[in-house]
Amino acid sequence: MPRLSKPRKLSLIFIFIIPLILISFLISNFVFASSIVNSIEFIGQATLPTGLIFQKTEVGGLSGITYDAKNNLYYAISDDRGQKAPPRFYTLTIDLSKGKLTNNDVMPVAITNLLDNNNQPFLPKTTDTEGIALTNKDTIFVSSEGDVHRLVNPFIKEFALASGQTISTLPIPDKFLPDPQKQKGIRNNLAFESLTITPNQKFLFTATENALIQDGVAAKSGVGTSSRILVYNLLTKQPAQEFLYQTEPVTPLFNPTGKFASGLPDLLALDNEGHFLSIERSFTGLGFTVFLFQVSLDNATDIHNLDSIAKIDPDKIKPAEKKLLLDLRTLDVSLDNIEGLTLGAKLPDGQPSLILISDNNFNGLQQTQILAFKLKIESPLTRLLRRFKIPNF
Repeated sequence: MPRLSKPRKLSLIFIFIIPLILISFLISNFVFASSIVNSIEFIGQATLPTGLIFQKTEVGGLSGITYDAKNNLYYAISDDRGQKAPPRFYTLTIDLSKGKLTNNDVMPVAITNLLDNNNQPFLPKTTDTEGIALTNKDTIFVSSEGDVHRLVNPFIKEFALASGQTISTLPIPDKFLPDPQKQKGIRNNLAFESLTITPNQKFLFTATENALIQDGVAAKSGVGTSSRILVYNLLTKQPAQEFLYQTEPVTPLFNPTGKFASGLPDLLALDNEGHFLSIERSFTGLGFTVFLFQVSLDNATDIHNLDSIAKIDPDKIKPAEKKLLLDLRTLDVSLDNIEGLTLGAKLPDGQPSLILISDNNFNGLQQTQILAFKLKIESPLTRLLRRFKIPNF
């Protein structure tokens, strides 16, 4: 067989190598491009009873959760203000290996206390830790709502995963801080509940559970509220953008107690392009209403230069776009106070799981509820291949 000449060898190399490089480039960009959830399937629940003691500490107040895929562990933050034990997060195992979740599949395995700048546990009533997000550097970010009545500022801090030591603190824009005259800033217990980081680790998102005082009214029966999404650039660790998130109005059918609370307790970044899942949770007197939305910032207006949106023409501000993914009242479960969500372990069929968790408020009438779902997430690459009718897509 005759040998190929060098020019011909080079041309064949270019013919095969260049397309591979182009394909690799396209795939690498598609992998981190926008993703959408095609479907969601409930695969079970587990509960932890109120009063459960683990390592001499009561397990409760679990307001946020994040997943460590490297170690197949979950970290759940407690909103205990240091009254039952120092501010802390729990390490949990959640076994989804059978493709479903049952009561025996969730176990606490460790507790880590959060430490202040002096490497001491935070003093009681100086925190109200609600959100948690894991980085790829063995650290977590935690958000605290603070305490408006006591003029305790909210915070977003980075902690070492293993020791709980404070690593860094993100600056909070002045418009969010408590005001002694109550003319601006966060409302008490309605501040930074949510926390999530994009897959590329470049941006952190949090949001107020309800409107800032200067932005509009708090949620009430039949009336939604204007929450603000706050974006941080994690490369500079500075605030970058803000967006309007409008919650849905909820009207109880029957509310003999007269108690009502509603808002945005958590966000989950699906990609690096401003697409999320969100929870909207309402207490309606005799139970909870929980909505799960897909959220997009594609066309949303950046409002970080606006200290107040109350006097701005609403037509000039485009809020985040939302699409209802699931009304959890349609599930055959008694809903508790769902406040946290995270993508979890891959299921046996390769599909991603979604985990939701409830804050039991250390109330004997409530429990810690963990709900599991199977998601079908379609990436742009999958959509492209499916359109070209590529087999198996």
